[in-house]
Amino acid sequence: MRTRIYSVLVENRSGVLCKVAGLFSRRCFNIDSLAVGETDDPEVSCMTIVSSGDERTIEQIEKQLNKKLDVIKVRTFAQQQCIARELMLIKVKYNKNNRREIMELCEIMKAQIVDMSKHFMMIQVCDEPERIQLMIKMLQSISIAEVARTGTLALPKCGENDEAK
Repeated sequence: MRTRIYSVLVENRSGVLCKVAGLFSRRCFNIDSLAVGETDDPEVSCMTIVSSGDERTIEQIEKQLNKKLDVIKVRTFAQQQCIARELMLIKVKYNKNNRREIMELCEIMKAQIVDMSKHFMMIQVCDEPERIQLMIKMLQSISIAEVARTGTLALPKCGENDEAK
């Protein structure tokens, strides 16, 4: 099984997300992560889709995406070819016995405590998807109340040929 990140530029109009998700559904391709947002051009959105499968499945996903009328451009990245980030907000229940442990974990993971009450704290983490998973694993022994994640965002690594584009 290989994981691929698809950066798909699409026309920014209603129904496009549904069409792309339908493509995955009809062909039984799994979406591991999906994030969509406008680009610097308000008429164009970028969908970042993470999917996994064998080599044939990965090729089929790219071919099928390129066939869609609303799709402007498809770029495919292996994880080592791009910088990928995900944002997570996680609310944990704390007490005086584990408060220091949570704060130390936040410091180690470069996470921020963004809200607090007498019994809960909300932590913000922006990092690689693998480190987000690690943070969840580390906090499971405490008491996770809620989790919200954006999904993966990715851009290709900077290179010498960037200026020519």
